[in-house]
Amino acid sequence: MDMQRVIQAFERNRYDVRVFHTGEEAADYLDMVIDGKTVGFGDSETLISLGLYSRLRTHNRVFDPKHPEEGKNFTETARECMLTDVFLTSVNGASETGIMVNMDGMGNRAGASLFGHKKVFFVFGVNKLRPTLEEAIRRIKNEAAPKNALRHGYTDTGCVRSDRRCHDCSSPNRICNAMVIYYKKMKRTEAEVIIIEENLGL
Repeated sequence: MDMQRVIQAFERNRYDVRVFHTGEEAADYLDMVIDGKTVGFGDSETLISLGLYSRLRTHNRVFDPKHPEEGKNFTETARECMLTDVFLTSVNGASETGIMVNMDGMGNRAGASLFGHKKVFFVFGVNKLRPTLEEAIRRIKNEAAPKNALRHGYTDTGCVRSDRRCHDCSSPNRICNAMVIYYKKMKRTEAEVIIIEENLGL
């Protein structure tokens, strides 16, 4: 993979781009630039592994559906994430041509990544990158989605019940009800792509 060409591809699509060798370096950077803000989190094993929730909440007002405030539940906190200054998410897949993809079951992460914030950070490891958009989507359906369904404890989705591959099931616990393809940066929202040269997330 030619990382310089990947960077240029995302920049052509109007994203600010930064590449870090390690997750620790990326976390240090985000902890430095996000200060005194309201911050929303999308569900992400990558963000969890970086320890950003604990770090950012010391000097920001942080909303994370996995850590709802007392008296609030996941859904209420997910709604609050829609209106924060900053939103942090990973992606399920990305192409070396500068296009990112997220697959969602509930829509809170995908919805929040599109509108409502001053700035969105997309944070992901190089394991999410594939040469083309088609290959990135294939990765999501046949690698990431089955693992995510298992992570959430679902046993009735087609991918979990069978061979860990997408069968376009109709399970009520299906986690891939909507797919968002980020062809270009959305208008009137700052967006920064953080690529980490490690394998992170699912």
